Amino acid sequence: MTLQGKTALVTGSTSGIGLGIALALAEQGANIILNGFGDVEPARSVLSRTGVRVGYHGADLAHADEITAMMKYALEEFGGVDILVNNAGIQHVATLDEFPTDRWDAVLAINLTAAFHTTRLALAHMKEANWGRILNIASVHGQVASVGKAAYVAAKHGLLGLTKVTALETARTNITCNALCPGWVHTPLVQRQVDARADRDGVSEPEAREALLLEKQPSGAFVTTEQLGAAAVFLCSDAANQVRGAAWNIDGGWAAQ
Repeated sequence: MTLQGKTALVTGSTSGIGLGIALALAEQGANIILNGFGDVEPARSVLSRTGVRVGYHGADLAHADEITAMMKYALEEFGGVDILVNNAGIQHVATLDEFPTDRWDAVLAINLTAAFHTTRLALAHMKEANWGRILNIASVHGQVASVGKAAYVAAKHGLLGLTKVTALETARTNITCNALCPGWVHTPLVQRQVDARADRDGVSEPEAREALLLEKQPSGAFVTTEQLGAAAVFLCSDAANQVRGAAWNIDGGWAAQ
């Protein structure tokens, strides 16, 4: 239980990658503050089985004032955020000349600007404690691009830049900031893409899954939320104290091509 007594705020954690990371941190003893939309009770139930304290704040990360309220909740109810995982994200696919400007603004707000606000507000407590871990869940799209994903790619590239600056500004402390860059992860959102592809192409679900993966991910296998959780636990450990400003690809070889 290497993280006992710590509190982790994981944004976008009611399902998928965020919940997987929250569970991995909880299993190491960290109290968890969940954030996200939808039904929070299934996530709360899963985490509560680990015996840690579980809180929730439903801040809409597109709005700075709601982020401020969430960070105030963390301070008042948990004594502050020791581990910040910026995971929340949205996507919109369209070519540049047809990209809706409101969707551009929303993707940048949630995928990038929200991480700026949570980070700046978490740092005071971390500096006072002289310990903190900031983990930005970027994407392989923080390093490479795909057609139709201008806002997402721009935001994730920006998130890696924010990661590096944060790491430099905290380099003489026991606060670290790093990024994970997953490729295809088997989440409900991705499964919907697989199912849509199967319907569109008239193929079986396994065939659609393989086609989706092999377009980008040479391993032909999905990244799992358990793998991402294990990486997050390592980056929160003392062994990773000198891992600073890193962007770790967990992408089945996607960015190696």
